[in-house]
Amino acid sequence: MWLWSGIKPSAGASAYCSSKAALRLFAKTVALECAANGDQIRVNTVCPGAVKTPMWEGTPFWKQLRGEHGSDEDAWKALSARAALQRVAEPEEIAQVILFLASDDASYMTGAELVVDGGYAV
Repeated sequence: MWLWSGIKPSAGASAYCSSKAALRLFAKTVALECAANGDQIRVNTVCPGAVKTPMWEGTPFWKQLRGEHGSDEDAWKALSARAALQRVAEPEEIAQVILFLASDDASYMTGAELVVDGGYAV
């Protein structure tokens, strides 16, 4: 699923959501430790929402969604409707955020979490 599962809870996914929430705090803690040690290492997280990739096909969630809506196309439409922007992300859109964080343009960012979910968790 998605790192924002540590931001927005999902019934039936307590262990999964807890592990994602732990990752968020772990990254923030490591960011502070690196800064305190003068390591010049920036630690940030990207919390993507739904991204259109083949990864979905084998998940129980996708099988249920496809079963409820009849086809992959209709399942994508249903998933898209959950986000404020009414669509899922393309992989390149998440990659662009990661490239930004790796660039000098983000040189003063550490301990940040960027939620890239089309407004789903709002």
